[in-house]
Amino acid sequence: MERDIKRLIKEVLEKGYLMSLGTVDEGGVWVSDVIYVFDDEFNLYWISDPDTRHSKAILRTSKVAGTITAVDRGDELGVQFEGTAQKIEGARYDLAKKHLAKRNNSEPKETDDVLQGDSWYGLKPVRIELIHKKFFGFEKQKLEF
Repeated sequence: MERDIKRLIKEVLEKGYLMSLGTVDEGGVWVSDVIYVFDDEFNLYWISDPDTRHSKAILRTSKVAGTITAVDRGDELGVQFEGTAQKIEGARYDLAKKHLAKRNNSEPKETDDVLQGDSWYGLKPVRIELIHKKFFGFEKQKLEF
């Protein structure tokens, strides 16, 4: 069953585009939408300006949560997750290729300034809850790491 849950989570991640990322800072909770990519371990990655509220919050408190919703012919698909996030150093052309492809842009060259002053951030989930109405109704399926 866990294998099927992982396959369905991957389906949602592939169909989704924006991640709503929840962070906490001295002003309270904050949610930001970011365009994400992911790897085989369900780690999520995005590019953000280091001066944004959510980027600064991650440097102070790495605990984050979020959601991704995908649309599929009327079926209700989504994931909710919690984990830890951190700033990632370097251009990470492996991630940039995925990120630009998701936005229908051409593949970058190793000499391209893919970040243009922004930074990569990564989220390692500790729990993902899957919503897949077609298979489970509104009963969430949980995956713990």
